[in-house]
Amino acid sequence: MSKIKAFLKRKDIEFSAKRYGIDAMSAMAQGLFASLLIGTIISTLGEQIGVEALVKVGDFAKGATGYAMAIAIGHALKCPPLVLFSLAAVGGAANDLGGAGGPLAVLVIAIVAAECGKAVSKETKIDILVTPFVTILVGVLLSMWLAPAIGKVGTVAGSAIMWATELQPFFMGILVSVIVGIVLTLPISSAAVCSVLGLTGLAGGAAVAGCCAQMVGFAVLSFRENRWGGLVAQGLGTSMLQMGNIVKNPRIWIPATLASAVTGPIATCVFHLEMNGEAVASGMGTCGLVGQIGVYTGWVNDVAAGTKAAITAFDWLGLILICFILPGVLTWAFGLFFRKIGWIKENDLKLDL
Repeated sequence: MSKIKAFLKRKDIEFSAKRYGIDAMSAMAQGLFASLLIGTIISTLGEQIGVEALVKVGDFAKGATGYAMAIAIGHALKCPPLVLFSLAAVGGAANDLGGAGGPLAVLVIAIVAAECGKAVSKETKIDILVTPFVTILVGVLLSMWLAPAIGKVGTVAGSAIMWATELQPFFMGILVSVIVGIVLTLPISSAAVCSVLGLTGLAGGAAVAGCCAQMVGFAVLSFRENRWGGLVAQGLGTSMLQMGNIVKNPRIWIPATLASAVTGPIATCVFHLEMNGEAVASGMGTCGLVGQIGVYTGWVNDVAAGTKAAITAFDWLGLILICFILPGVLTWAFGLFFRKIGWIKENDLKLDL
């Protein structure tokens, strides 16, 4: 047993929830952003302004989705170069064979292939043959065997959440908004979770609401401590910056979370806000305005498909209220109350910017 532990340590193979559930998932979300999501944005821009070259650029970026995710995961797992580059083939196979649940298949299979590749890396004199051979063989065979089933799990789970949200938009609007918002602020990738589940439609709209409530909420709530730098860093960056302060005083999390519980059902029941763009955008909130661009992309897709007559002023009103105005106003109001009763004290939300 001690020899096995020593081998794993030497190979930097660490079986832990943090490495696989946080590091790998967060990296996968970055791979998704750098391929599928940015490709969708570029394609949509090209379609809207009539520049065919941009549409082609976006299509090429979207076509690299599986490869980008797998390589990003390998980077997070600290793979040697030959393993890292070999994961491109694994990601392509897992994503294609995983169908709609491809991201979940890529996450699971790329992790296994990466660790197998790391285990044999530089153990022979013909490493340039052995390492890519093992990595690709393990990854592609697993993709052929398991990717459809793994992808189905993610699709079924996401479909169940979306079905429940259609059936009970009020209660599920609260639940999805609060949970996805909390995940966004935790050191876990909400974008990856939404992508794995394929969270679109009303559920995707509730997810956007929850993420925006956390990001805009913390940006406004901490304005007196962090001023404009904090407003931009959290409002357009990530509310995860507050995790250190949350550990010290968990009560600072309550205002933004309460705001998400309000904006979620308003999004689903009043404005019927749907995310019919890429599922990964559901978990991005106001980060680079990706969530809002995703909603807009969905509107454009729906109009093109004939399922939506036109983008209306009511659509824009809902998007602005849910994503920016209500999160800021509600969190500020809740925050005033909690500051008054002493649950939030001066500099509890201070960031080192």
